[in-house]
Amino acid sequence: MIEEQAKVIAVEQGYVVVESLIKSSCSGCQQVDNCGSGQIAKAFPQKKVSYKVVTEQAMSPGDTVIIGLSEKLLLSAAWQVYLWPLIGLIAMGLLGQWLVEQLILPHELFAVLLSLAGGYLGFYLARRKQFSLSDSPQWSPSLVKILSVKSLARQISS
Repeated sequence: MIEEQAKVIAVEQGYVVVESLIKSSCSGCQQVDNCGSGQIAKAFPQKKVSYKVVTEQAMSPGDTVIIGLSEKLLLSAAWQVYLWPLIGLIAMGLLGQWLVEQLILPHELFAVLLSLAGGYLGFYLARRKQFSLSDSPQWSPSLVKILSVKSLARQISS
């Protein structure tokens, strides 16, 4: 499971909305102060992304939690996004080359255009598949652990 720390920003019936920082890959190593890429990463503000996490546990805004996403799902998505366009490009390129060799297409430029259309078709199919799965509950992060609960601290202090 791929895990990320997040902060609860809203609590709704049956789910919470959490917010997580999008981290640059050049901000976590020990050489960040001596590295040009690390200096550039520091110059740009970090972006935040929010997710809905289904849970029945009592939480309040400000609580810190760990959310997780299955590696299998992430690898499946990466396979679709990277390989489907490549497979479309190669398959249609081979078809285009065969059509040129059979003298069905008059010029090799048509084979190149056919392969580009195959790459775009693979991209389109992968994008469509990703959008159809984006609202699926299995693709939403799950609550792994509650790190700090502000509501308990308030109840104890009062």
